[in-house]
Amino acid sequence: MDKNNSSNNIVSGKTKFPGSFWTANLTELFERSAYYAVASFMVIYLGQLGLGDYWPSMLSSSLLWFLIYFLPILSGTIADQVGFKRSLLVAFVLMAFGYFLNGVPVWFGGAVLNATISSEVTAGLGTILTIIMGILLIGFGGSVIKPCVSATVQKTAGQKATLAFAIFYMTINIGSLLGRFISWFMRKEFDLSYIFAVGTAFCIISFLVVLFLYSDPDDRKKNEKQKEGKQKKSIGKILVDMVIVLKNPRFSLFLLVSAGFWFLYNQVYNVVPLYWKRVLETDPAVDIYTTANPFVIVFFQLLITKFFGKMKPVRSIIVGNIIVGVSMLVNLVPILFSDIRNQIDISLYFIEFVLPFGTVMGIATVGLIAFGELFTAARSYEYIGALAPKGKEGLFLGYANLPIAIGALISGWGGAAIFNEVMCHNATKLESGLLKLDPFWNSMGWIILMGIGFLSAIGMWTFNRWLQKQKAEA
Repeated sequence: MDKNNSSNNIVSGKTKFPGSFWTANLTELFERSAYYAVASFMVIYLGQLGLGDYWPSMLSSSLLWFLIYFLPILSGTIADQVGFKRSLLVAFVLMAFGYFLNGVPVWFGGAVLNATISSEVTAGLGTILTIIMGILLIGFGGSVIKPCVSATVQKTAGQKATLAFAIFYMTINIGSLLGRFISWFMRKEFDLSYIFAVGTAFCIISFLVVLFLYSDPDDRKKNEKQKEGKQKKSIGKILVDMVIVLKNPRFSLFLLVSAGFWFLYNQVYNVVPLYWKRVLETDPAVDIYTTANPFVIVFFQLLITKFFGKMKPVRSIIVGNIIVGVSMLVNLVPILFSDIRNQIDISLYFIEFVLPFGTVMGIATVGLIAFGELFTAARSYEYIGALAPKGKEGLFLGYANLPIAIGALISGWGGAAIFNEVMCHNATKLESGLLKLDPFWNSMGWIILMGIGFLSAIGMWTFNRWLQKQKAEA
């Protein structure tokens, strides 16, 4: 297309996004609705199912998130070869079965959801294997969705890439809110296991949308003949490229110093829900409480971009790490100045509700982590591009999700250890089933989490100073 003509069309408003763009966004909306319908309660569900202190966190935070963010390195290339539509159809079949299997132990296996979470593993082997298989299917399927949908958005954006990805990002958060609210209704109407019925239903809807409405981006079809003569990128080549990337000391050090942020980010779905369920409330509305994350992103994304968009990427990342550190620190307020279960009256226009003081601070934690994400997530890609050797920016950006994957891999066990071994040290059990925590050890747990955020900020600052010194010497 002639550049001048393209510009004229955009100015005159004639350029429109093709149907594949809107179908891809609709698909992403339903997929995110499925995921966030279960994400907030996953660790609690597995705990009530009898998987003990550590397995719920390791399966829901470490294994699932690691698969979703590590496997796109491989699945994205495979999808590019076999076609996005075929890949998406297979992915949604896998995910639908995955969500369904997570509900099977309660629906058909005779498993009972305990009112409280026990430290001992009481679930049978069949239940545990069913859950693991379900999580693997969700992880494998989910790893295909993101590269296919984001690539469709990119390929159909034309000259409106900024607007296209703003719509895409907004769609993700709308889906996040939709899934959480429907999940809340279903678990109230039936029981907690039915959040997986919501996830299954949204995956089936997504499958139908892709089957009847989605088509591979036009530019894929236009370039098919050109691609036929080129050698396809094999899995072996991908792994070789990964070794090349990891052998780069700059990138490897960046992985280490940035993993702390994602470790803390994952605690929104690990330590924070466990704290609400086992310490503060017998029936916390975790799905509703965690909407603080998408609400902050929706309402503050443009403001953060406007006022801080020109900040250097490394400074923005450091600020993001400090913010997530502070987000953990706020949980000390009710411990130091009040009782964590003291009731707080909250009025928002015509809505009035009463929550424990500790829960309110937990919601503030979720919201502040979202602010940290706004400062860190997108700018990390920009910083990785600057780290890459000249001419290899594309190669390095292809592995930009590795920090998230590594942070996820250690977040499940690490978060569970901080909660169970530090926060709950010397805890006593109340008649309600809730834990009464020792204020000192409770505080120490949140201080350790805060310290991880601050150490990550210091590590990023130190790494950047070292990088600048290396460049100066070169």
